[in-house]
Amino acid sequence: MIELASELKPEAIMKVRSANSYEYLGRSYPYHYLARMLGERGAQPAPARRHWLLLVKGGSERLALEIDGLISNQEIIVKTLGPQMARVPGMAGATVLGNGDIALILNPIALAARVAALAGSGKQAPSERPLSTTQIGLTRRIPTGTVMVVDDSLTVRKITGRLLARQGYTVATAKDGVDALEQLTELRPDVMLVDIEMPRMDGFELTRNMRADGLLKSIPVIMITSRSADKHRNYAEEIGVNHYMGKPYDEEELLHLISLYAKAQKE
Repeated sequence: MIELASELKPEAIMKVRSANSYEYLGRSYPYHYLARMLGERGAQPAPARRHWLLLVKGGSERLALEIDGLISNQEIIVKTLGPQMARVPGMAGATVLGNGDIALILNPIALAARVAALAGSGKQAPSERPLSTTQIGLTRRIPTGTVMVVDDSLTVRKITGRLLARQGYTVATAKDGVDALEQLTELRPDVMLVDIEMPRMDGFELTRNMRADGLLKSIPVIMITSRSADKHRNYAEEIGVNHYMGKPYDEEELLHLISLYAKAQKE
């Protein structure tokens, strides 16, 4: 179903979002953001240096689908769904990945048709319903700062990112130290949450690079890791890590620390 996968700069994707469509080879592709199609009302793509847009075609229907990231392209064997999952709108099947994980397969055309059908009937999908004044006050908080989550685990980045977004933070993510340093040339987060074990550049090396850079050395670093030995904790303190936490972390403690460091950065 995918005709084209494009990696766009922030300026280009903003134009697509504003126009609510994307022009390609003389055709107009209506714009959708996948998270909102799946029911995450008010979800917004995280700030990034590049954004992925998929041009999808199914029969005579087309759409431009913004996704959070593109991991890989691989051949799979599609499995049929059981009767419970088969009733979920937009679900096309499932597959078992090479590492044993089960991945669900979406049909974005079907999801878009569901949104259109609800709109035509006078109803609205959860992702499209307007918020009341009270709801806006609860869910669209004034941003309280920017936090960068640096972890090679996509699951950790998403879970932590959603936790922070619910508290009103703007969230940026990086998959390792190299990715983080590249983004830090354009972005200055108020706080960074950093894992230790990552490919290309680990959390220790990332912190050392930041503390040696005059523009980055003042950014607070909270290291969140499964390494609990005192030698790792002591070394982290030596190179300038502000706080060291083990996995799994306590959400309330983490949010309290982020709030303190973010506030200190603004004073």
